[in-house]
Parts: sequence; structure tokens; C-alpha cells
Amino acid sequence: MTSLVAVSSHLPETVPVDGLKDSLGLDDQQVRRFTRLYGLDRICQAPDRSEADLLTAAAGKLEGLAGQEDRVRYVIRAKGLRTTAPYPDNPLQEVRESLGLRHARTFAVEDHGCATGLLALDVAGTLLESDGDPDALALVLAGDKTLTPFSQWVVDVSIMGEATAAVLVAPGGGRDRLMGYASRVHGRADGVIDLTGELAKEAIRIYQDALEEVVVAATEEAGISVADLDMVLPHNVNRVSWTVAAKNLGIPTSKIFLDNIGATGHSFCADPFINYRSATERGLLAPGAHYLMTSAGLGQSFAAAVLRH
Repeated sequence: MTSLVAVSSHLPETVPVDGLKDSLGLDDQQVRRFTRLYGLDRICQAPDRSEADLLTAAAGKLEGLAGQEDRVRYVIRAKGLRTTAPYPDNPLQEVRESLGLRHARTFAVEDHGCATGLLALDVAGTLLESDGDPDALALVLAGDKTLTPFSQWVVDVSIMGEATAAVLVAPGGGRDRLMGYASRVHGRADGVIDLTGELAKEAIRIYQDALEEVVVAATEEAGISVADLDMVLPHNVNRVSWTVAAKNLGIPTSKIFLDNIGATGHSFCADPFINYRSATERGLLAPGAHYLMTSAGLGQSFAAAVLRH
């Protein structure tokens, strides 16, 4: 059964939302909406660091990686964005080289938007299980560089940060075991993901029902109910969406870890893993606790994973 051997995160310096007003072209009303209503306060930004630098910084903090490089069979890049670096740069290959993982098979998964991190976790577990080597490991890297205006914010939804996460995955183990995973894509045949006009209205219309669908599916696969969850580690899109989701799912808001929404911004598909680090560092997950990681991405992609600490 897939388990998390170690999870690490890298949080760059932050800037206040109003400090991004000019660069993002925000008006005063939008700043107030993001800060007062959505709960965003400071956003992780690293203008002088490349994507490879940010991913390497997260991976370099992983407990259990140093000295075990030969066991890493796969390096999987979870991309929230389709394009994260200008040609011919290849951040993933740079990270693999800097970590001494030259023998590992290296590839990226994408097109689930900010739900791709959980997809990569499922892919890692599936590959390791099929290989049949109990000592093999996979390294998942999550988080993106905001290189263009399109990637820096989602209009009237959230502002994107540049925090990153690294996850060391094993095909077995006694802690942080993956009990259930579900994903759904409610996308368009033409691949358009921009949240404008009718697309934005449709995204709002289906969001809560689609999120509930994957959460219920993941908990059912794990053999528990939504009420049995001890904690939810969400993507840090905004506070309002999770207030509504908590009501729809019947989960007390006290069980949803929302502290990083104001502290980091929405760092693509790295959010659930960043929230895991924060929750474990604060001792919020007891041994045996069931927790949910869940995310939604542009293109109407939704994912949820239930793990046991």
C-alpha cells in the first residue's frame, strides 16, 4: 500500500497582496475582496529564484532522501501549469542532476491543474506497486513558477504563490498510508481552461458538487465516511470556498486547515503537501488519524486522497 515516507516544503519570502496591486493590475475593490473576504494576506514570491532552485530547495529538506538516492526509481514532476519554463530550459532535469538521481526515470504529469499533485501521488504508488520492489522509492515534486500574468492569479478567485513541496513515496509502510483516491475531470473537449464568461459561470455552478463527489468517492474507497475524517488538508484557493464546502460536506471548519491561505497564497498543486508539513509540525495529526488531501484545478479537475497517519 502506498505510503508517504517523508514530506517537505520550501516557503520563499512573502509579499502583501496590496504590494502586488500594480504588477497584477488589481483595483482597490479586488484587493479588498482578496484580503477581507478570501482571507489572502501574504503571497510567497521568489523573483530571483528559478523553478529548479525552488524545487531543489524543497527536495533538499526531505528526511530519508540523503544516502538513499539509489533507491529512487522515479522522479515525478506534478505540474499545475502546462508550461513552466521557457524552451530549452528543463527544470526537472536540473533538479534530478542536482540531487544525484541520474538513474531514476523522470517525467511530468499535468493537465489536472492544481489537482495534479494528488494525481502524481497516485501514479507514483501505482508504478511502485507494479514494480514489486519493496525497497524502491518515488520522488514527487510539486509547485510552479509564476512566469506570466496568466499564472500569477486567477481572476477574482485566488493569487498564486511560489512555494514548493517534495514527497518521498514508498510501496508500503506503516505511516501516512494512502487509503483511497478519486479524481474527476469535467473539462471541455477543446481543452480551454480560462475562467472567463460562460466558462467561469459553469465552473462556479459545478464546483461544490464536483468537489463533494471526489471527497465522498475517496472516503468510500478508504472504507470510512466523511464524518470519520479527522482533518482536511486542502488547496489554498480562498477561505470562502472552504467555508461553503465545509457546510455542504458536513465537516466542521475547525477540521479544515486554512492557516496557510493567508500565509503563502495558493501554490498550485503543492498546497496539500505544504499543509501537511504545517499540520504535522504543529502536532495536529495524531497516530491513526484519517486525513483528506483535496484540490481542484483549472479545466474543472478535482481530486481527493484519504490517508492514515
